[in-house]
This record gives sequence, structure tokens and C-alpha cells, in this order.
Amino acid sequence: MNTTIRAISLSLIASTLLISGAHAATSTEVYDLVINEGRVIDPETEFDGLRNVGIRAGRIVAISDTQLTGKQTIDARGQVVAPGFIDIHSHTPTQFAQRINVRDGITTALDTEAGALPVAAYGDNLRPTPMLNYGASVGHYAARIKVIEGRDQPYFFYRGQYASMSSAAFEQPASPEQIEQIRGLLEDGLKNGGLGIGLLLDYMRDAVGEEELRMIFETAAAFDAPVFTHVRRGLPGDPAGLDEVLEMALATGAPLFICHITHNAMGGVKQWLSKIDAARARGARVTTETLSYLAGGTSIDADVFRKRDWRRIFDIDYGDVQWVATGEWLTEETWHQYANSGDGGMVNHHYVKESWLLEALDWPDMMISTDALPSFSAQQLSNPNIGGSFSLVLGKYVREKGAMTLSDALSRMSLKQAQWLQQIAPAFARKGRLQVGADADIVVFDPDTIAAGADYGNPYAPPTGMNWVIVNGIPVVADGHLVDGPAPGVQLFANDDSGN
Repeated sequence: MNTTIRAISLSLIASTLLISGAHAATSTEVYDLVINEGRVIDPETEFDGLRNVGIRAGRIVAISDTQLTGKQTIDARGQVVAPGFIDIHSHTPTQFAQRINVRDGITTALDTEAGALPVAAYGDNLRPTPMLNYGASVGHYAARIKVIEGRDQPYFFYRGQYASMSSAAFEQPASPEQIEQIRGLLEDGLKNGGLGIGLLLDYMRDAVGEEELRMIFETAAAFDAPVFTHVRRGLPGDPAGLDEVLEMALATGAPLFICHITHNAMGGVKQWLSKIDAARARGARVTTETLSYLAGGTSIDADVFRKRDWRRIFDIDYGDVQWVATGEWLTEETWHQYANSGDGGMVNHHYVKESWLLEALDWPDMMISTDALPSFSAQQLSNPNIGGSFSLVLGKYVREKGAMTLSDALSRMSLKQAQWLQQIAPAFARKGRLQVGADADIVVFDPDTIAAGADYGNPYAPPTGMNWVIVNGIPVVADGHLVDGPAPGVQLFANDDSGN
């Protein structure tokens, strides 16, 4: 079906469902949960009006202009009721981190840039009590570790084992025989529910040659699965890394997701987006995302720091870098101390300018995500992306700066991710919407007070104004406070419409 016609058809169906829900509700029905008198915003149909929402068995079953009765009732007067946020790019599936995530309105957290192998291993740290939905792409790096190093490392951290970005899998080119072994593992991962292929290309820029790169795209194309990639980075604004993957997408037909474009394109954001538009005009299926916090966050063992002139590449110096675990600003001496320790700790490097972010947000299809770093406890700091990415958008870039309308911002934090992912995982066709039949992943927030509390050095401070967060019909945040006990989250797999 023509993509435009299909989108219009889906929108018309969604509009009909939204309207019919108002007629389907009756005053005698009792729902599991109702949200009364809220300003309901559905980014797909662009509906924006006062309505009452009825939830049963984890789904939205009624949207009415008359008040509803429920076993539990939320008074949403003066508040926005919207789809829960889908973080399409996160690296922190831990019990501690999910408690920070949900307070920022995240109802689904996915690691697509890196991924896991097998993908079920991504939820190892969340089970048996997941507060949010979760899922992963197939981790190409994990396939390389298995083939080149001969060991299993399903995720960056897994049952006491940790991956190193300076190991052979990130450094050593693969032989033709090894490339075929990697192909087989990627295929197995996609068959077993991977949401695409995660490709940390810049982290292994000297290891992955053209033959292996083409194999990755061909494998993705065979499954109609997206490749999520951190492109090879050049000097500021250099689009060569983007050109490389765009040509692969055009040659193979594989869908392509460019991770954190602002942090790679830097001052070349407009040029990079023009190239994406041109590739789309040639038939490529490609999209991208930005982060709302401006620093980059990664391991001090990353290729760019170990092998390249990172100060020139990022146009910063030692004093612009923080050691994440303590929030400490580094000097040349402490930089080398940490870099030579062999611990592979995380750094925040402050180099992105707000003007680049605003240019990115001018692109109509730009998604917003966190790129949150692994976080295990309140004593070990992280970057603030984990706890404030979405509330920062709503408070600063919608209310204060007017960079987007509220409905547009909600679309960039929920709907666009769901639409991109539903091509491989049908369960996402029920997410990112506030419609009858949609999953009851919902946020209720005050648009006049919503604001991020998290900042660098204080990453776990909760936002203000995020009052209710509901996952599969169950509140995990109530009146701004975490609800202990509920574990309504499920793992989301490709080609699985059940949502569990």
C-alpha cells in the first residue's frame, strides 16, 4: 500500500475509534481505571480536547465527553493526558534506572543503538519486576564478541560481566569466514525478536570494513529490519560517515536510523538533514533522532578518545569533560589518570550547542530520545538524560522557547517512535496513541509546571509536574510519587503482536 494512503487510512480509522469511544461509554460501566476531566491529546489524529478516559485490562476502551466511573479514578483537571513516552535509545535496563525513567514519563525503554544478543538478555536486570516496557535490537557488537573473542557477552553488562570497547571485537577486522558467522548470529537474533540491528560503527571504525558493513545491511534488508547506527565520526560537520550508511541503505533497501544526529553532525546539522531528505527522495527509508541534553556521554575507552584527536574533533578541551561517576570536571592530569586506569568509566563531554538542537527540531520527523548511560545506584552518578530528557523538552522547548507545539512534541516523544517500530514489531501499532484500542501507556502532567529537575552532577532529581505515569493500565507514578509494587512492564519483540 502507498505509504501516504496507508497513513491517511490509519489516521481516519484512529479518528473513528476516538469518536466512537465517546459513544461507546455508558454511565453504568465500571472501568479498572478512569482519568476524568483531562485535556486529552492524541498526536496521531491531532485531537486536543477535554475528555474522560476509561481503561480495562491494560487497554484504552473508552474516550468520552461524560465522566466515567472506575475502580480507581484520577482527577486530571488542568492536566494533559497523553501517550507515554517511548525512549528508542537508552542503555540502562536496571532496577534502579527504571525508577528514575518512569518519573520522566517513560513507559517504554529500548536499546536500539547497541542492542543485545540474544535480545531476551536485555531484560535480565529488569525481571521479574519491570515497571516499564522494554526491548532491544540485535547487538552486532555482541555477535562480534562471540565470533572474534569466543565468548558470550549478551549485553554491555550481564551478570557481573562487562564489555570493553578496547577489546579485540572492537579492534580486529573480521575474516570472510567470521563475517558469515556474524551474519548467522544476526539472523538468529532477528528471528528471535530483535527490533533491528544495533551497529556501533564509530566505536569499531577500524574493525568493520565494507564487506562486513554490506553484510549487516543485507541481513537487515532480508528481514525488513532497521539498522540503528552511530555513524563513523570525522572532523566537525564532516558528512562522510552519514554518506556511507545512506548509500548502503539505498543499495540494499534496509531501513536506516541515524542515532543522535546533533551529536555527530554538530554544526553541520542542516547539511546532514538535507542529505537525509535527498536519500528519502531516492527511496531510502531513513530517519533520525536528537537528545535534549547537550553533552555527549560515553566510555572513556571509546575509539574516538583512544585513537583520535578528540579535542579537535569535538572542539573542546580537558576542562569540558566530566567524570560521570562523581560529576568531577577533569584536568589534563585527571583525564590521563582515568584513561589509563583500564576501568572504562563514563564521561560527559560538553560540546553540543543549543542552536544545533533547535535546527534539528525544525526537521518535521525528528524524534527525541535519552541515550541514557548505565545507572545502578544513587551513589553512582549518571548523566541527567536518564531522569529529565522529556520533561526538559516540555518545560524548556515547548513552554518557554516555543520551539514546538505541545502536540508536536508529544509526537516526537511517542508517536514517531511507534510508527517507525511497528514496521517490524506490530505491538507498537498500539503505542504512541491516545485512542480506543491503544495500550494504556499514559502520562498525566501539568503543562504549566512541567520541568526537568535533573542536571549534570545531580542526574536523579525528579521532574516537577509529571503527576501520573501509567504502564499497561497500571499506575507506576501517582501524584508525582513512585508506586512501589506494580511490575506491569513487558518485553517487546519483533513480529509479536501480544506485547509480551
